[in-house]
Amino acid sequence: MRSPEELTVAFRSAGLKVTPQRQLLFRLLHDNSSHPTADSLHSAATAVMPGISLRTVYQTLTDLAEMGELQSIEVGSGSLRFDPNVSDHHHAVCDGCGDVHDVYVSKAPVLRGLDDFSVSDAHIVYRGQCGACSALVATK
Repeated sequence: MRSPEELTVAFRSAGLKVTPQRQLLFRLLHDNSSHPTADSLHSAATAVMPGISLRTVYQTLTDLAEMGELQSIEVGSGSLRFDPNVSDHHHAVCDGCGDVHDVYVSKAPVLRGLDDFSVSDAHIVYRGQCGACSALVATK
């Protein structure tokens, strides 16, 4: 995802309104690897700017996704997550704490049973437990 300053320029170039609320969201998303939900992003924004609406958060996330600045991902947690990392990657989700991590696969898997199938896109979600949750289970 581009810097908050570059996003401000991109929004204006696209004819979208740039407000202090949107600029705050740009800053909160920049270099954010936590894959936030709209609700968690709203909570973080409210701590800095009380009164920011959840609708503003959703609209800004929608606009950013439409511009290709972030991707919305479904990882089976019930809420869409938003990922400012738009490079080619997959995700791993901890079943214990719900954290989502980026996963990079260097070689495409061999797909058996799909002889006449041409893959155009794939979004793989690995499920399991992170090291911290595994350690908690081991100590109980």
